[in-house]
Amino acid sequence: MPGHAPRQAGKVDSGRNTDSGDAAPAAMGFALTRLAGSALRRSLWASAAAFSLVPHVAQAQETLAASLLPFSFGTFEVIQVSMLVGVMGAALLSAIFLMRERARSASENVTLRAKVADLNGAIRRSEALLGLRDQRLIVWNDDHRKPELLGTLPSETGAPEERASFLAFGRWLTSRSAAALENAVAGLRERGAAFELVIEAQNGSPIEVQGRRTPAYAIVRFVSLSESRRQQARLKLENQRLSANQETMLGLVDALNMPFWIKARDGQLRWVNRAYAAAVETGDRETAMREGKELFGAQARETIEKQHSTNPVFAQTLSTVIAGDRRMFAVTDFAGAEGSAGVAVDTSEIEAVRAEYERTVRSHADTLDRLTTAVAIFDEDQKLRFFNQAFQKLWELDHAFLASSPDNALLVDRLRSEGKLAEQPEWRRWKENLLSAYRSVDPQEHLWHLPDGRTIRVVANPQPKGGVTWIFENLTEKIDLESRYATAVRVQGETLDNLAEGVAVFGPDGRIRLSNPAFNALWQLSDDIVAQKMHISAIRSRCDPLAKDSPWPGFVATVTGFDEERRNRQGQTELVDGVVLRYGVSHLPNGQVMITFVDMTDGVNVERALKEKNDALEKADQLKNDFVQHVSYELRSPLTNIIGFTELLSMPATGPLGPRQREYVEHIGTSSSVLLTIVNDILDLATVDAGIMQLDISEVNVGKTIEAASELVADRLGEHAISLKVETAFAPERMLGDETRIRQILYNLLSNAVNYAPDGSTVKLACRRLEIGVEFSVHDDGPGIPAEVLDTVFRRFEPRTNGGRRRGAGLGLSIVKSLVELHGGSVRIETAPDQGTTVICLFPINPAGMRDAAE
Repeated sequence: MPGHAPRQAGKVDSGRNTDSGDAAPAAMGFALTRLAGSALRRSLWASAAAFSLVPHVAQAQETLAASLLPFSFGTFEVIQVSMLVGVMGAALLSAIFLMRERARSASENVTLRAKVADLNGAIRRSEALLGLRDQRLIVWNDDHRKPELLGTLPSETGAPEERASFLAFGRWLTSRSAAALENAVAGLRERGAAFELVIEAQNGSPIEVQGRRTPAYAIVRFVSLSESRRQQARLKLENQRLSANQETMLGLVDALNMPFWIKARDGQLRWVNRAYAAAVETGDRETAMREGKELFGAQARETIEKQHSTNPVFAQTLSTVIAGDRRMFAVTDFAGAEGSAGVAVDTSEIEAVRAEYERTVRSHADTLDRLTTAVAIFDEDQKLRFFNQAFQKLWELDHAFLASSPDNALLVDRLRSEGKLAEQPEWRRWKENLLSAYRSVDPQEHLWHLPDGRTIRVVANPQPKGGVTWIFENLTEKIDLESRYATAVRVQGETLDNLAEGVAVFGPDGRIRLSNPAFNALWQLSDDIVAQKMHISAIRSRCDPLAKDSPWPGFVATVTGFDEERRNRQGQTELVDGVVLRYGVSHLPNGQVMITFVDMTDGVNVERALKEKNDALEKADQLKNDFVQHVSYELRSPLTNIIGFTELLSMPATGPLGPRQREYVEHIGTSSSVLLTIVNDILDLATVDAGIMQLDISEVNVGKTIEAASELVADRLGEHAISLKVETAFAPERMLGDETRIRQILYNLLSNAVNYAPDGSTVKLACRRLEIGVEFSVHDDGPGIPAEVLDTVFRRFEPRTNGGRRRGAGLGLSIVKSLVELHGGSVRIETAPDQGTTVICLFPINPAGMRDAAE
């Protein structure tokens, strides 16, 4: 028992084997015998066989009765004798019983002493066995009391001697062994499940544990093993550990999203994971192994076997088809003595990303190569790995030298030797400071002033994996532009200050950013409004009282963004003192708004005066037109009478006329006809100006119209021996237009040509079709029109002799231009001194929808 010294075992039969293997049953028997010893001693006498008293008492009574038969006794004497005999018989029987019981008890005592001696010997042997330092027992009673510990274990097993520490298995056993033992003990105590385990102490010592259950006790025995059994236990533990590791490893491999397989020596599948089963499109792993589904084709498997003949490890990229798509796998297969195992990593996406990365790198390099900023990339060994054309152009270096991946220090030394870098007072320290970028984490920036006058901004940007990207930005032009910009700003400032127009610029926040003195003077503002950054609403409150119809509410809406339409606009306003301002609102970049004001007071006054004069002139012109139209109408009736009576006098029915009378009558008729033509022209022009002339558009026979116009001037042509040449080879047969007006146009053109054509010359009338319309032209060989007169030929009532035979009213070409333009056409003149004049009229193909009156 714990806390007591082990008992002496005494003498032990030499024939018995005391080896720990035979001592195990004796120890178990001792425990049971010791617990039952006291009960055995208490029941010693109760177990003797009882002596039968009934047969002896009956025999004594019969003998006594037989001996008393010859005597004759009374009833009382008989009773007394019977009582005496009974007492004596009882005494005799008690004596006999006592003697026989003593003899039997002595015999039983001898037997029991022998048994007790044997039991004591067994107990002493069991206690001796329990006292050995190679085993320890834990005994639980059914009354759920604290367990009893028996025996001890060697110190090299790592088991503690102290009771509480020993029962806390997790303190001296490995976590796996402690968990297994606690589960086994719980099963033994609750369900009576026997067990045998090999557990491992934290120092690595193996211990065998046995658990048994009796009706009254639960016993767990810890045994320190011999060397051979310890080695066996270690192998068992190692086997358990390897099995657990294999189970964990297979669980991990099964959870991987990459096919994994194990094959036997003959190439048959022994184990596959779920990713393999999914890749070969089977429902589960067992189906894939049973059907021998291969992930790769025969050629790929032959490649793997061929590689295994020389190297147990196969590592290459193979392709196969999965779910209809060809995928690339990085396959690693190891061949051992009993088979092979392999894993396939899907690298299709990686290959796609790699290809995309390579394309990105090439695109990045192409982009850098097209930059005007010089870029050079050096690796972690300070070797040049990339440079663009701008870098080579900046330093004017040989391409072969740059392609040889020179060292950064060597490149800097070469630039110095070629005089492309400015000399430094301490060159070595300057170069070390420059190359310290390779040891830096943050970007560095330098400013180089080259001997040729250029200024270079140098940025050294360290790369995450080592190396530096150098950026060389030529700031020469930028600095020059900044200088010129500053100069331009000063010039613009001076210009704005001296402008007569008021200028004000407002920012996105509605505050004034710029103004000139003219703006301040026009709106009577102080000169410090810009310095105060006055808001436009404050400026509006000061300027609204100065204007009759203030435009400042609109300015405020535009500047503050309430006016959603960002469009430039102009307007005009008048101040209460009579000053007229014309303003313009312009939207500038960055949300700024510029408002300009121009003093238009003088211009407005002049415009008003001119408008009044123009109105007066228009009224006068209208009066003139009305007068001319009225006079023309009034003249037409008398002229008609004069012409009619002249023709009546020329008729023979009125009586004969003398030669002189006939000549007078002819002059009267001719002059009357000319005057009627002038009156008709004036009426036509008045109708055109009034916008009431309507064209009768129809199909016009071009040939007949030309013939009719020619007949009207035939007499005048004959008077001066002038011939008329008509060219209609390229003329259309018909055209759209007003036949009467076209004939009038041609008549006026021919009359004008006859007036300036020399005697005996030829006037040409031509017509031809063009893509855009029909063109009529009339040419005469007259003196031509001087350049200073050409601009006025279409003006009305401006007759020009210029070598002409008669001076008209100056309305012929004006009528032509008005009627042609009324058709939607145009008139132009081609002339040169002593080369004659050609008037060309172009009629459109479709004159419908043209203006009703020429402008």
